[in-house]
Amino acid sequence: MVKETKNIIGYLPDERPSWGKLILFAFQHILVMFPATVLVALLTGFHISTTIFASGLATLCFILVTKGKIPLYYGSSFSYIAAIIGITCITTPGEIASDALIGQAQFGIILSGFVSIGAGLIVNAFGFAKIQKVLPPAVTGPVAMIIGLSLAGTALSQASGYNADLGTVSQSSWAIALITLISIIVYTVIFKKGVLSQLPILLGILTGYVAALLSDTFFRTNMLDFSNVFAEGFVNVPHFTLPVPSWTAVFAIMPIALATIPESTAHLFQIDLYVNDLAKKKATTKKYPINDKLGLNLIGDGIGDIVSGFVGGPAGTNYGENISTMAITKNFSIWVLGAAAIFTMIIAFFTPLANLIYTLPSAVIGGASIYLFGVIAAQGIAIMIEKKVDMFDAKNMAIIAVILIFGVGGSFLFGGVIPMFGMQLPAIATAAIAGILLNAGFLIGTAISKKTKKIEAIQE
Repeated sequence: MVKETKNIIGYLPDERPSWGKLILFAFQHILVMFPATVLVALLTGFHISTTIFASGLATLCFILVTKGKIPLYYGSSFSYIAAIIGITCITTPGEIASDALIGQAQFGIILSGFVSIGAGLIVNAFGFAKIQKVLPPAVTGPVAMIIGLSLAGTALSQASGYNADLGTVSQSSWAIALITLISIIVYTVIFKKGVLSQLPILLGILTGYVAALLSDTFFRTNMLDFSNVFAEGFVNVPHFTLPVPSWTAVFAIMPIALATIPESTAHLFQIDLYVNDLAKKKATTKKYPINDKLGLNLIGDGIGDIVSGFVGGPAGTNYGENISTMAITKNFSIWVLGAAAIFTMIIAFFTPLANLIYTLPSAVIGGASIYLFGVIAAQGIAIMIEKKVDMFDAKNMAIIAVILIFGVGGSFLFGGVIPMFGMQLPAIATAAIAGILLNAGFLIGTAISKKTKKIEAIQE
């Protein structure tokens, strides 16, 4: 175990907390990734226990492939939801698709993993400097922002207990959500040292949970339901399915992998920024060149998709919620992420444990999400500040504006899928691709302009 530097609380990627702390930190990661990962399964028709298991297994594979150099957690990606639903044909959240349709989606997910691996090999071959021209901070920063901002509606919907059919909200839900949110903020601010400074998210969620329990006891708000905790037995093997070849699924799902590259790059920038800030404060001589490992990160992402696809899980990505948790707690330990992955896989088999986590009221999840999703967006701003993006440059402003409006506007006006030219385009993916293409156009225009000036100079 590596000891912490005096007066500096936090763990760098290669540092391991004591075993007791490690378990607490790992459980905190599970709580923040659980709602989004389960939500993807509910929306796409995948089996929840299988999705949970796939998330943990893919994370372990990612850690092994990246040799523990990149502290990221793999979870189900929202970018693929529309494409997967197009294959599984789910119309009601919570409905389970047939094994045959899930298998077809798996085939597309597996091949999308090879796209990410190919992109990673290209990055390794040509170097990060050249890739950064295609994916500059003016692209990756706004992409990180819209990932957080696009989820703002989800956070507030959960926090308010919003009923879309009736157009009503629940005052008790608001109360519990605000208690959770304020608790997290207070714990983050007042706990500067010791173990508690590493657990503000977990403590905030537990505070909200206790508040909901008290609300149920004294005001009959019925936020907690323990009736199903042991309803399905104690141990159940996740429902694994096999891939079914389908070119329709390939063409629907595989291209999304290209659009997630800026998201993955943005996450890597975020982690590099915060890890090296902690390393600087701890005055360590060891270097953590995480930015240089974009190719390895993409390969790890691809391996994660392939592994998840083979066992019956959705396509995934590095989770912003877990990055926010690491940034807030200054805990980037690979050991903690690995433990979280193992515990997640165990939870997938022990049904009561998963069902107990399901009892978390949506108001509590919403209160935590307000903070977590906001931090994701703020990290996008931090990327542009750190990389000194010129906000007065017309080209940068054009790229940022297009990404923000397509990403945020598409998420809120069209529910995350933009209808355009007879197609249903995922908002975040569309925004990322638009930003990349616009940046590429500027690069080509600049190159042509320079070449023209050279020719004119020679002619003179």
